[in-house]
Amino acid sequence: VSKCLGDKLEEQDPCPRQPIQGLMKGDKLEVEGPGPEPTAPQQPTEEEEALIEFHRSYRELFQFFCNNTTIHGAIRLVCSQHNRMKTAFWAVLWLCTFGMMYWQFGLLFGEYFSYPVSLNINLNSDKLVFPAVTVCTLNPYRYAEIKGELEELDHITEQTLFDLYKYNSSNTVAARPRGRRDLRETLPHPLQRLRAPPPPHGARRARSAASGVRDNNPQVDWKDWTIGFQLCNQNKSDCFYQTYSSGVDAVREWYRFHYINILSRLSDTLPPLEEDLLGNFIFACRFNQVSCNQANYSHFHHPVYGNCYTFNDKNNSNLWMSSMPGINNGLSLMLRTEQNDFIPLLSTVTGARVMVHGQDEPAFMDDGGFNVRPGVETSISMRKEALDRLGGNYGDCTKNGSDVPVKNLYRSKYTQQVCIHSCFQESMIEQCGCAYIFYPRPRDVEYCDYRKHSSWGYCYYKLQVDFSSDRLGCFTKCRKPCSVTSYQLSAGYSRWPSVTSQEWVFQMLSRQNNYTINNKRDGVAKLNIFFKELKYKTNSESPSVTMVTLLSNLGSQWSLWFGSSVLSVVEMAELIFDLLGITFLMLLRRFRSRYWSPGRGGRGAREVASTPPSSFPSRFCPHPTSPSLAQPGPAPLPALAAPPPAYATLGPCLSPGGSGSAGPSSSACPLGEP
Repeated sequence: VSKCLGDKLEEQDPCPRQPIQGLMKGDKLEVEGPGPEPTAPQQPTEEEEALIEFHRSYRELFQFFCNNTTIHGAIRLVCSQHNRMKTAFWAVLWLCTFGMMYWQFGLLFGEYFSYPVSLNINLNSDKLVFPAVTVCTLNPYRYAEIKGELEELDHITEQTLFDLYKYNSSNTVAARPRGRRDLRETLPHPLQRLRAPPPPHGARRARSAASGVRDNNPQVDWKDWTIGFQLCNQNKSDCFYQTYSSGVDAVREWYRFHYINILSRLSDTLPPLEEDLLGNFIFACRFNQVSCNQANYSHFHHPVYGNCYTFNDKNNSNLWMSSMPGINNGLSLMLRTEQNDFIPLLSTVTGARVMVHGQDEPAFMDDGGFNVRPGVETSISMRKEALDRLGGNYGDCTKNGSDVPVKNLYRSKYTQQVCIHSCFQESMIEQCGCAYIFYPRPRDVEYCDYRKHSSWGYCYYKLQVDFSSDRLGCFTKCRKPCSVTSYQLSAGYSRWPSVTSQEWVFQMLSRQNNYTINNKRDGVAKLNIFFKELKYKTNSESPSVTMVTLLSNLGSQWSLWFGSSVLSVVEMAELIFDLLGITFLMLLRRFRSRYWSPGRGGRGAREVASTPPSSFPSRFCPHPTSPSLAQPGPAPLPALAAPPPAYATLGPCLSPGGSGSAGPSSSACPLGEP
């Protein structure tokens, strides 16, 4: 039957089979049915190769990669394939090396994205711009507009000291006809003596009887008393006592609280201070052995430190330059430090307050100033330092404060102190409804006064606690500036004038500056500020790990573990691309065979059976046209094509009569038919 069927098929086959030559060991020729099987097309030559070709299997791709890659150790996975132990050993070693390398890669990338910085220190030497110097009198000025209220406050404070501590600064307190109650009822928040809660038993026993304070405290047991004043909110529903263990601190803070309220009543347009105030405070001023003039300084008033004068500020037309170091090439001031008792209860120290700062920075006398002692020549040597920080990912700093969510209330450049004080003032205005007089205010906001804002003291002291604990977020919002210029100060002191020279010095001062000789040494001081050296240090930050450094470290690790180069990385990328391509083609083939072929099987078989052999395209019947194609060699594999489903298993079923066409009833040949 097979012979007969074969003879009939041979007579009808328009595409006679060619002998298959060059089959290698292990190759199989599969015949799926009695019908004719289309011959695979000829494998294209090198000139006919496609633009993109993929390997037929993962194994073939892996063998090709290991045989041709420049990565060390990969070829051992192929050449040792007949020795399973060696193959397993090299496979494990290769994978471990690969894992160690990428672990090192992870460390390098982690270091890079942590954005570390290196600090570069440079020493420069050049002419230096002399910084601004602010000097304050430490005597708050009594404005004529509020002089009567300040005098009344002084009388009430004296009466309070007499009532609490039996201290009589003058005979006027005892002889004053008004009683304590009548006198102190004129001011809210009176100063009171409060009983403190008893301390723990262990702390009470640890105290020493010799630790009592021998000063102007009252004749009471100081361990059981505190001094303070009461503050309440708007509707008096919540009150607390602002207390102090020291009577001096309590009196000063209480006086300062009332003084702020009185000072806030001053009008914005105050008359200018007297012209001779600078001459009354500064006897002599010289810079680089040249006398100062009025164009070299500006004036402002501080609520606590009094009249302040800033030399060489940004308003100076010609900034002072230092071309030589030393005491003779700096600023020299002779100051008058005698106490005129402007407000003795507010200012309890004598001398002068001095601060060195930049030209475009405000003078925060509380934060960075220092006091000059009377009767002493104070020499301050400076050394300039500059710091340049990296912003962005490398550090939390700002260049000009434009990206800080706090409005700058000062007419100066951004500094962290400017931002912090502005932040506190914003919180004060928002929560208390008024501005604190020590800081600048917006135009449409009033300064705090308990005549207009009765509970501002309660709000202010509560806000101070939140500010100190950073509940307001000011220290978090206010970032450091990226560029900072600071001055490192060193102080030296000597007695001035000396015992042998004080007579003629005081005589000259009394004749020229109306200096009172009786005050002698307690009324004068000398201040020298100069550069110690013209060398200044610049600290600048730079990235520790740049992109070039990262690539260099990655290349070093790659060479260490595999001894290869950048082209080897390209080979790895090509391997991954080929793996993805083969995987996609295999999934696509499986998808087509599952969802397309079964639906078209029966109809496709009938179509093929009813189609005459002569109507098949010539590409399904490739015949060798030259003798060279018939040479022995490996059999050409069938090229990837998309014929109708089940072409290989369908063949024309010829009738026994040998007719060239099959009838409808014999469109397919049943297998196993005799």
